[in-house]
Amino acid sequence: MGRDRLHELVNRIPENDLIAAQRYLEYLAASQAYRAALAAALDDEPVTEGDAHAIERTAEEIRVCKVVEHQEILREFGIE
Repeated sequence: MGRDRLHELVNRIPENDLIAAQRYLEYLAASQAYRAALAAALDDEPVTEGDAHAIERTAEEIRVCKVVEHQEILREFGIE
């Protein structure tokens, strides 16, 4: 399968599924080190009240699709 075939498939993805497709493609295109970090064991430190609040807030932002695009983060840190 070549890139042309992938482009054809992307063009057939329903509009409401594009975000999921983008996230998966970004994952596949990420560096090996990034994928290794994602697969690392979870932190075993206790969750503080502040941590719990931040987790809840972030989960809500994800639920309503209020997220920052990967490219924007890279620009913010001067990586791109």
